[in-house]
Amino acid sequence: MQLDLFRISRPLLVPVALIVGTALTLAAAPALPLSLVTIGPALPWLVLITGTGLSVMFNRGRAFIAFLSLLAAYAGIGIAAFLGPQGFLEHAVFTAITLLVPANILFALLYAERGVYQHRNYRWWLIAASEIIAVAWVASAGRNPLSGTFWQDLLEHWLLNSPPTPLAGRILIATAFVAAVWRAWPAPPAGAPRPLDVGMASLVAAFYIACEWFATAHAFGAFITTAGALLLVALMQESHRLAFYDELTGLPGRRALEERLPGLGPQCVMAMIDVDHFKKFNDTHGHDIGDQVLKLVAARLAQVSGGGTAYRYGGEEFAVLFPGRPLEDALRALEALRASIENYGMKVRSDDRPRDGQAGSQQRTGPAGILSSPDKVLSVTVSIGVAERKAMQNPAEVLRAADKALYRAKEGGRNRVSR
Repeated sequence: MQLDLFRISRPLLVPVALIVGTALTLAAAPALPLSLVTIGPALPWLVLITGTGLSVMFNRGRAFIAFLSLLAAYAGIGIAAFLGPQGFLEHAVFTAITLLVPANILFALLYAERGVYQHRNYRWWLIAASEIIAVAWVASAGRNPLSGTFWQDLLEHWLLNSPPTPLAGRILIATAFVAAVWRAWPAPPAGAPRPLDVGMASLVAAFYIACEWFATAHAFGAFITTAGALLLVALMQESHRLAFYDELTGLPGRRALEERLPGLGPQCVMAMIDVDHFKKFNDTHGHDIGDQVLKLVAARLAQVSGGGTAYRYGGEEFAVLFPGRPLEDALRALEALRASIENYGMKVRSDDRPRDGQAGSQQRTGPAGILSSPDKVLSVTVSIGVAERKAMQNPAEVLRAADKALYRAKEGGRNRVSR
């Protein structure tokens, strides 16, 4: 399935706008009112603390690790600047955050999302405490006999002393960014990256810019704020997606449909769609195959023509809205949709077939080219009921009329469009 470039690029609009907006704001800083300039130092704290709290509330483990890492990094820089500005202490803390922040994010990206509340989550706090103690120990080099002076010499190594961002830090930041982009890269049927994954990649990019501008305090703070804001916006978008979109199919869910109905105009067409004999698919082939059937139908519905928008209504039922469209246009689009689903042969991998494509091909074809163990091909069909809005009808009544038409399609033999 070809990816929709618009759906892929749309989530990038907010990150690009915030990063460019931050750069333009910094360029215009001398001309800004004093009241706006004075609140700048408080913004990183406000954004990062808010993001950390919401991550806990929404039980988003990766976001929590990212926010907490940025919050600790910004606090560490503030403490270092207060205790010894422009000295070894600040240099040591800055080097540490360029290594630890991307390392923490990379570690979180490599593991499955388990939330904030998880079994033995105290291990995260032990790691965080260990990092803070290690940074404090290194930063105190030359100030007490325990830490000695070894760290002062080590931080002058070319890997750790490549201002403004150390080369080792750049490598880790680049690795974390690639990992975040890889996780965010869309896969069918959704065809668009998840907001939280885009937010993680954007946060890493903004963090790198902040490190490059470390020598300018207000620029560093501004891009740290932007990094937190990018993930905070993504956290809100992810919560909206989970509430309004179906996780299995990637289509808008029933809640999104119900919120859309009151805003429809006087001319609209609604269709209810049901997968024929879906229970038989589950009973015969298992729920995994049933899920594949739903994804197949959803992928076809997502490409419906005629100005339609598809929703997953629940179970094996879907709905399609055609706002501002005549019945004839909707019927043509739905008939084409029904035919495309019927004509698509869904292949089911045999239980004994190797996962490797070349090995599977050799197994299917013997020495004489005889097909020995072919995959099963399932035929999927749908029944569709259509209703057009009439005078004095509210959208909910039109949807019920489409549901009644769906039952007529089933009683008429299935795999058809009825109105």
